[in-house]
Amino acid sequence: MTGNPPRTLFDKVWQAHVVRTGEDGTSLLAIDRHFLHEGSHHAFAQLADRRARVARPDLTFGVADHYVPTRRGAGRSMDPAIAGMIERLERNTEEHGIPLFGLGDPRQGIVHVVGPEQGLTLPGLTMVCGDSHTSTHGAYGALAFGIGASEVAHVLMTGTLWQRKPKAFRVKVEGILGPGLCAKDIALHFIATIGADGATGHALEYAGSSIRALSMEGRLTLCNLSIESGARCGMIAPDDTTFGAIAGRPFAPKGALFEQAVEAWRQLPSDADAHFDLEITIEAGDIAPIVTWGITPEQALPVTARVPDPARETDPVRAEAARAALDYMGLAPGTALAEVPVSRVFIGSCTNGRIEDLRTAASVLAGRKARVPGLVSPGSSGVKRQAEEEGLDRIFREAGLEWVESGCSMCVGMNGDIGQPGERIASTTNRNFKGRQGAGVRTHLMSPAMVAAAAIAGTLADCRPFLAGRKP
Repeated sequence: MTGNPPRTLFDKVWQAHVVRTGEDGTSLLAIDRHFLHEGSHHAFAQLADRRARVARPDLTFGVADHYVPTRRGAGRSMDPAIAGMIERLERNTEEHGIPLFGLGDPRQGIVHVVGPEQGLTLPGLTMVCGDSHTSTHGAYGALAFGIGASEVAHVLMTGTLWQRKPKAFRVKVEGILGPGLCAKDIALHFIATIGADGATGHALEYAGSSIRALSMEGRLTLCNLSIESGARCGMIAPDDTTFGAIAGRPFAPKGALFEQAVEAWRQLPSDADAHFDLEITIEAGDIAPIVTWGITPEQALPVTARVPDPARETDPVRAEAARAALDYMGLAPGTALAEVPVSRVFIGSCTNGRIEDLRTAASVLAGRKARVPGLVSPGSSGVKRQAEEEGLDRIFREAGLEWVESGCSMCVGMNGDIGQPGERIASTTNRNFKGRQGAGVRTHLMSPAMVAAAAIAGTLADCRPFLAGRKP
């Protein structure tokens, strides 16, 4: 008697949530968690037009993050347009009985930080949000992806979503990362290797000894950046690191229920002979501290390299893309990346705004002075409190950086935290597109340690000498 065919982690979660399959091959998936932010008002307007109600308010959670000002408090007035966005989220969630982590709530923060922090992100769940970096939650072994406004309305009204099943792509990273390196370097190295569309139509699964060695924060960073390779989502099989990160969280199972859940979660990792449509193996020893030089995350190189010369590119399409990127970035071919000056730094975002990220940046900055101004925005109010208890805020302030409240902040520049035209920003965020951090702003993506090193040097800089002899 033939047994069931071996399945991937993605297959197991997908199949467990298929309600029905359409004639065109698409599947109707049951959705376990639906996160909303201020931009969800378009979807609520669709509900109002149809006089519809939210099907599962108990599985839906509102979070104020994209537009919230990070400089708030006594004597500070809020932009009326931003205030209106936040107020609409408050009204919509209250009308439909949806829990809200809004301004003034001690649990407020960036949705992709708050979900794991509160124990809402769990292995084996399907999770959606009207934000492309929902892939972050896949670090826990969840199937998590971003959706559009009409899809947000569909999930609100039905608790389900039609999707076409992507192919499977395993990314194995083997070996020990060098000193000063982290998940951000793995992600940028991978994206630079396969390109910004190299994983289009696929669900990524990260595996290998280097991945198993990552902390939960590192895994979240890696899955967060999955979308930048064109993937639909990114996942990591749950293990003891995952279970330890979940235990005791406010919304997580407790007691015997937690133990039962762990037993079920241990069945989720991909079977030994599971089929992957694509697979790549990366040696950790080949990864160096990475910075982006262009206007997509794939345009990245080790900080020890030089700005590439488009004239040496044999592919005419890639050559033209490189010329356009260098023109926008104001860089000349052959320039040493470590000599490129920066105007400002930013540490934060759903990519690198967790406590481990702040600790790493602080370990570089402690006892040193930044040569350029900068902003540090914790990923959540909880992260901010913990960082202040550990004295990290004092290190940032003494270095000359501004310590502000939690929110998406300078990652997307929707709340007023933006650079000025022509400024060059060393940033821990996830995208370096034209104008992402303000009109005419030039963004270089890198890890928290690399941003801290750039703040001290006043140029793009290798973080390793700055970390020598220090505990990261």
